[in-house]
Amino acid sequence: MKYPRIITSLLDNDFYKFTMDQMFLHQMTDMTVEWTYKNRDQRERKFTKEMVNEINDQIMAYCDLRFTKEELDYLKAIPWIKQDYIDFLSLYKPLYRHFDVVFDDDTEQLSLHIRGPQFLTTYYETPVMAIISEVWFRMTISDDESYSYLEEALIKNTINKIDDLNTGKYRIGAFSEFGTRRRLSRETQSQMIQLFSRDLRTPYSTFVGTSNVMFAKQYGIKPVGTMAHEAIMSIGQGYPERNPAYSNKFMMDAWHKEYGTENGIYLTDAITTDCFIKDFTKSEAKLFDGVRHDSGDPFEWGRKMLAVYRGYGIDPLTKTLLFSDSLNFENADALASYFKNDIKVAFGIGTYLANDCGEKPMNQVLKVTEANGVPVCKLSDDMGKYMGKDDDYLAYLRRTIDWRLNK
Repeated sequence: MKYPRIITSLLDNDFYKFTMDQMFLHQMTDMTVEWTYKNRDQRERKFTKEMVNEINDQIMAYCDLRFTKEELDYLKAIPWIKQDYIDFLSLYKPLYRHFDVVFDDDTEQLSLHIRGPQFLTTYYETPVMAIISEVWFRMTISDDESYSYLEEALIKNTINKIDDLNTGKYRIGAFSEFGTRRRLSRETQSQMIQLFSRDLRTPYSTFVGTSNVMFAKQYGIKPVGTMAHEAIMSIGQGYPERNPAYSNKFMMDAWHKEYGTENGIYLTDAITTDCFIKDFTKSEAKLFDGVRHDSGDPFEWGRKMLAVYRGYGIDPLTKTLLFSDSLNFENADALASYFKNDIKVAFGIGTYLANDCGEKPMNQVLKVTEANGVPVCKLSDDMGKYMGKDDDYLAYLRRTIDWRLNK
């Protein structure tokens, strides 16, 4: 490797990978998936063969890691983590044979596919994207002095952000850090989280934690996260005997079987929020603590969810809207102000915190595109976030959703 190991702990991952995988292990060990990498900025952002070789070498080094006893003890202390899952993690290691990492000479892009059981491969997404982001920046900003300038700029911007909150310029309430997959580097993410944990002192904004389990453990803050699109897509679309327009019902049933009423923020947009609402019954609205927004107009989405709660006679002030789509402090402040008298609001803020260095962050995704041989799709509430690989399946999925919405 050209650079030191980027991923040094299997806890350097999003918390929802662990919450989802406990469910996968207990209920979906028959699920085999394919993951596909996509660089959304292919015109302006090219890869080189040297970059792809470094990414491959870093992935091989990541596959040598195992959970330590100290790390397992940390996870075991979480109330709804079960002992058999800890026993599984004590045996777990990433497997390099699941990866296909190639440089495409024609497009000058990284071609990356991951194939294997979902309960094993789910852990790869976030650390692999963190590797890609850090390698791209290090090898594009090739001299050490320029790269150090980017790191310094990110820390300076972090200090300024904390000042903006401490002085009351922005009042955003509860927020957490979600930036691992697009971070500038592990070191700058660590410094940023430490600064927010230590220096934020205002009654109007509260740093409640991070999605990164390693840093949550290191800094004694809360690990944050529940579920991602992959779980809803695979459980609803990866079993051909199921109608995918009921994906959210299958997911909610499985989630309650695993966690009861615990760990209850639901992601609404895997097959559009309108279709989700069809399965968000009064019982479900009472069982889940709140819902998460990840695409589409956040104000329109928030008003829609308020109407659902009120329609069921549920006091919205007992529920939470968690916003997590392309946030900064300015739009978080606007959302917090707009909804403050109607419902609890929280924010998961990623790239704006983890890669605000003066250079454009990676606009990349690594998504499940096939489950048990079915070419699954993520639709979302924003067509720009569509991810899939089969137009015929996309047309079928849309037909089932249209039927469900109009029946």
